Amino acid sequence: MFTQLTLDFQLKDSFTFDNFICGENQLLPELLKNRNADIEKQVYIWGQHNSGKTHLLQAVCQYHYHLNKNLKLGYLPLQQLTEFSPDVFQGQEEMDICCIDDVQLLQGKANWQEALFDLINRLRECNRRLIITASQPPDEIGIQLKDLLSRLQWGPVFRLVELNDADKCRALQQRAQTRGFDLQENVAQYLLNNCNRDIADLFEVLDALDRAQLQQHRRLTIPFVKSVLGD
Repeated sequence: MFTQLTLDFQLKDSFTFDNFICGENQLLPELLKNRNADIEKQVYIWGQHNSGKTHLLQAVCQYHYHLNKNLKLGYLPLQQLTEFSPDVFQGQEEMDICCIDDVQLLQGKANWQEALFDLINRLRECNRRLIITASQPPDEIGIQLKDLLSRLQWGPVFRLVELNDADKCRALQQRAQTRGFDLQENVAQYLLNNCNRDIADLFEVLDALDRAQLQQHRRLTIPFVKSVLGD
């Protein structure tokens, strides 16, 4: 089951391993899917904004839940939780897999850092699995509690490498397929060359174009894209 928190955090159906474009990050999804008893119990993943960290954490939860619905899975998005109490970490050692997103947000929050330090110790004692994401490596996120900093480096540290242009085009085409239409390669390349290259922003543009083509009963061609974008 998924842990129940004060707020209702819905996992996005689109955040799965099947639609995660790996690029140069091929080893990481395989590690996260592994269920062997001797697998790494703690993994730290860092990368720039919109590099796919949240996608991977939610994919972990959905993948392992569908394999075994008796597993206890915890997903803690600190972006939404830090306005509350660090008591949300209580009981997380009962989770088979605990996923904590955006640990860099604990900078300057002494009580949260102490609570996470205690949780990591409890998870290790209970032989549970912990997957953490952040925007930078452990020693660059401004953690003041030195004992916590050492705990964050207990397991392997992975950097998510940004997708190259070819992979971004593939991601756009895959996104289009999930919405029920084909995106020609030349149109995908046009979006890449003429829009913000951040993949999340490109997805938003593609979704808006899809709505426009449905409303106007048009195919997604470069002239149509230009007319919608005002180019």
